[in-house]
Amino acid sequence: MIDGFLLDWTLQQFQVFILILVRVAAIIFMMPVIGAKGVPNLAKAGLCLIVSLVLLPVVQIEPKVFPDDVFPMGLLLVKEMFVGFTLGLVLKLVFAGIQLAGQMVGFQMGFGVAQVMDPQMGQQSPVLAQLGYLVSLLIFLAVDGHHMFFQTLTYSFSILQPGEMNLTEGVYNRILLSSGGMFIIAVKVMAPVMAILLFTQAALGILAKAVPQMNLLIVSFPLTIGIGLFFFGLSMQVMGPFFIRTIHEAGNLLPVLIRGFKG
Repeated sequence: MIDGFLLDWTLQQFQVFILILVRVAAIIFMMPVIGAKGVPNLAKAGLCLIVSLVLLPVVQIEPKVFPDDVFPMGLLLVKEMFVGFTLGLVLKLVFAGIQLAGQMVGFQMGFGVAQVMDPQMGQQSPVLAQLGYLVSLLIFLAVDGHHMFFQTLTYSFSILQPGEMNLTEGVYNRILLSSGGMFIIAVKVMAPVMAILLFTQAALGILAKAVPQMNLLIVSFPLTIGIGLFFFGLSMQVMGPFFIRTIHEAGNLLPVLIRGFKG
């Protein structure tokens, strides 16, 4: 009888561990820095196992949550994976807004074909988009944004037990607002530089009419690049407080999103 009880307890703990591992892995693989393609998958898997083992004594799951059939259990795992990916996506959209701003500014400056290797994504990325992303990533680490991720992960298990996820209208609206916020971030970052470049192009057009002997095709390229880099650097300096506020807003949105999943 003791052996039977121990076997049931061990099976229940293993099921709890699997559910925790799926949500933890989905969040960590979407997390900045750690979730980069340059980080070995073995290191990511080891971190997922360690975090899941740490959370195992903390997370209390009722045995009735676990279904008896394979298909309902697989559906339960898919729900946990969706929760983790959604939480990671909210923060990914913030960095995507910075990258979009850098890409648009670089295109206006003539850097449309200038590409560098992005170690986070493992593919080519525009130069200024990569610069803006690296600056925002340093700010994210400086304000302990990675700690916010793990705090949200622990908080998610205390509010949203495995199997309790529901796709409500509130969750759908918040994801849409986060997606729209990506473009708002991009516009706020790139608007000053784009305005200066627009005035520069207008001034060059007037100069071409006033001094037709000047070869503006040769002059415009270094002038546009120099002005664009100068003001993009200035925007990076003033972007710090704005991006810190954006990270905190995303951190405050994550618990709201978790409670929205609970319905």
